[in-house]
Amino acid sequence: MSGEGLSGRPTAPEVVRELDRFIIGQGRAKKAVAIALRNRWRRRGADEGIRDEILPNNILMIGPTGVGKTEISRRLARVARAPFLKVEASKFTEVGYVGRDVESMIRDLVEVGINEAEREMREAAEPEALRRSEERLLRMIEPETPAGAPKGEGEVFAVDAAGVAEKRVPPEKTDTPLDRLRSGEWDDRLVNVEVPEKGIPLFDIFAASGMDHVDRNVQDALGSLLPKKKKKSRVPVREARRILLDQELDAMVDRERAVEEGRRRVEEAGIVFLDEIDKVAGGGGGQGPDVSREGVQRDLLPVVEGSRVPTKYGLVSTEHILFIGAGAFHQNRPSDLIPELQGRFPIRVELDSLTADDFFRILTEPENALVKQYAAMLQAEEVELRFEEEALREIARIAERVNERTENIGARRLHTLLSTLLEEILYEVPETPVKRFLVDEKMVRERLGAIAEDVDLSRYIL
Repeated sequence: MSGEGLSGRPTAPEVVRELDRFIIGQGRAKKAVAIALRNRWRRRGADEGIRDEILPNNILMIGPTGVGKTEISRRLARVARAPFLKVEASKFTEVGYVGRDVESMIRDLVEVGINEAEREMREAAEPEALRRSEERLLRMIEPETPAGAPKGEGEVFAVDAAGVAEKRVPPEKTDTPLDRLRSGEWDDRLVNVEVPEKGIPLFDIFAASGMDHVDRNVQDALGSLLPKKKKKSRVPVREARRILLDQELDAMVDRERAVEEGRRRVEEAGIVFLDEIDKVAGGGGGQGPDVSREGVQRDLLPVVEGSRVPTKYGLVSTEHILFIGAGAFHQNRPSDLIPELQGRFPIRVELDSLTADDFFRILTEPENALVKQYAAMLQAEEVELRFEEEALREIARIAERVNERTENIGARRLHTLLSTLLEEILYEVPETPVKRFLVDEKMVRERLGAIAEDVDLSRYIL
């Protein structure tokens, strides 16, 4: 995972500036997560006697959907180069009921951390693994393609003025077998490669039998007991190159070291984004679903406040994992969470609803802005797509109006507006002879104006 161009110890203002490249507005939320990230580095530099006592200040983000809560957390994890997991709190069920238990999110986060550590190790080992795989591949090819030419091949004779034939040595060929392999000359040649025999994954067997809730650790343990068979397959060199490279990387990467590094990263720098936490906040009543919601909160509590969760890689401490809760809290309030859980989210930030000006900036400023994505997709068809400024401002005004009159889905409204606006262009390209499209304010009003004014139509289309 890249560090988004920042140093390993970014200051809080540097983190905010990095988030500004992709997310418009929400300065308070960015500031809160930037401080949380910097505090992690400060903790690592503190005296060993107090280091373990410094716990992260978990954050509760409050605001409607589509205003940047998830994106802020995801980008923060990239800046921090930290294992990141997004889960929906509403998907968990109280202990004793069928469904996912809250500790499963820590097990999933550990898998993320280990996979990231292993991927980085594979990237570091790739040059040497590539060299080894090419050597193996050449040994497979060369028996069929001898390196030395047959005797007499390549000999050149010339006749001088006296009529005497003399042998001349031709210029030495510089193409080595490795050059020919890398040039793709032998890509279609078939070679024998030993590959693992594919079977039906054990997890699929459980799922097909209606036992998909069986603990993954049990499935992994059972799967490890099954013998791994191998078979020889005759494949083209282009495919063998990939197979052999994977085999060399598997042999070079120390899985145990990757597991240890992944666990360390999770315990020291892991980030869990708990979305829809408002859905498990009880609104009073004490009966029916409220009982289950409060049960989920009580199950979340020990994980968030710090406990040791059993995983197939051993016990993993959650004391220094940063938890970021998020919810719209339309029908309830953060105070509807049980007091113990409220206390575990001491930092609260309210995210603002998006205005027309925000929507315009979202369309134009971020490096991954939606209009830039559409332009890039059509560029792949050698078609130019451009937007006039007033067209973008009109789209922004319509987005604000539709969000006010229907459901407020934040910046996601821009996706529905642009897909409706550009539908005909995206359908016609590349069969149309037109190679340049200019979206102006008139086009926006013609294609979106009537739909936006009709509340019923906008509910279904936009």
